[in-house]
Amino acid sequence: MPVIDIRAQATRRPPEELIRHMRSFSLDLRFCAGVWFMSPGGGRFHEAYGKKLGMADRLQIAGELAEYGLTGVEAHYPTEVSEDNWHLYEKLQKETGIRLVGFGPGLFYDKEFEWGALSSPYPEVQEKAIDIFARALAFARATGTPHVIHWPGIDGWENPFGQDFFAMRDRFARNLAKAMDRVPGVRVAMEPKPYEPRGRIIYGSTYEGLLLDMKIESYLEHPENKKLLAEGHALVAMNPEMGHMLMGFEDAAYSLSLIMEYGRLAHTHWNSQPFGNYDQDMNVGVLSPETTEACLYVLKMHGYTGYFGPDLNPERMPAVQAVKNCMDALRAANERIEGLDHEKVIMSTMDPRRNRGWLEAYLIRARATATAQLPPLPEFVR
Repeated sequence: MPVIDIRAQATRRPPEELIRHMRSFSLDLRFCAGVWFMSPGGGRFHEAYGKKLGMADRLQIAGELAEYGLTGVEAHYPTEVSEDNWHLYEKLQKETGIRLVGFGPGLFYDKEFEWGALSSPYPEVQEKAIDIFARALAFARATGTPHVIHWPGIDGWENPFGQDFFAMRDRFARNLAKAMDRVPGVRVAMEPKPYEPRGRIIYGSTYEGLLLDMKIESYLEHPENKKLLAEGHALVAMNPEMGHMLMGFEDAAYSLSLIMEYGRLAHTHWNSQPFGNYDQDMNVGVLSPETTEACLYVLKMHGYTGYFGPDLNPERMPAVQAVKNCMDALRAANERIEGLDHEKVIMSTMDPRRNRGWLEAYLIRARATATAQLPPLPEFVR
C-alpha cells in the first residue's frame, strides 16, 4: 500500500482562506477500535472482571459495531494479529467491511525486554527488537495496512543518575531506522507516553516525539525511503493519544497543531484523562469535553483525514457500549463545532483587543441548552 499523503496538513492559510476552508471542510469521523480492550485483563490490584476472550470472539464483538459506524480495528503484532490468524481479519472485512487499519509491534511485554527493546544496552536484545519490528513492517506491507504504530513502553528508565541518555536515544533511533530500511516504504506512527510502565519512557512527550521522527528519518538509507523523504512525505509520523498527552500536562489541542504543522499526524487515539495521574483510558467526554471540542476544531482547521480510534479500558462496562459512547461523544462534539460561526471564531482570535471575552461568551451559549435563558451575546466587533 502506498504511503498515505498527509503533506497538506502543513499548509499555512491567511485568515480569509482559513475561513473558507473551515466552511468547506468537515471532519470525516471514521472510527476504529483496538482488539485489546474487547477483553480487558486484570490489573495490579484486581482480577479481570470479565472472562478472557479469544481473537475470534473479540473480532465478533467488533463486527457487531459495524452498523454503528465502526470501520476499522487495531491490534498488536504478533500476539493479536499475525500470519497465523490473518484469516480471521480477512473474514471480518469480507462480512462487515471492518478492516485492519494499524497495529503495533509487541516490544514491551516479553521479559527479555526488561532493560528496554530498541534502546536496550544489550546487542542481542536490540537485534531481537529490530527483527520483530521488521517483521511487523513486512506484515503491514503484505496486508495493505496503512502504518505500524509504535508505543515504546518498555524503553526508558527509573533512576536518571548516571544514564548515558545520548547513547540510549541513539540506540533507539538507529535501531528503528535499521528495521525500516529492511522493509522500506512503510510508515511508522510513534505514540509518546511520559511514564508507565517505566518510571520515564523514552521520547515521552509530543515535542520529543517530533524530534525523534526527524532523527530516525535522518538515519534512513534505503533508496525507496530516501525517495519518499525527498518528496516531502513523513515516513516517521505520530499517533498521539489524548490520555498520554494529558498525563504529561500538555495542552492537547496545541500538541495536535504542532504535529500537523510538520505534516506528521497519521492517526489519533481518543479517551478521557485527568492531568497527570496513571493512564486511565476513560471514555471520551467523561472528563473535559471542552478539550475534545478544541482538539476536533484544530483537526478541522488543518484538514485531518485519518481515523479516530478510541483507546479504552472498559473494565466495568461492555466493550461494545464503551465504544458506542465514545463514538457518540465524538459525533456530538463534532456537531457542536460544525455549527459555529467560523468567521467570528477565527477573527475573534485574530483581533482579540476589540473582542475581549467574546469567544468565551459565544462558546458558553453554543454549549447551553435551548432552555438556559442566557442574556444576549455581546456584540462582535469586526
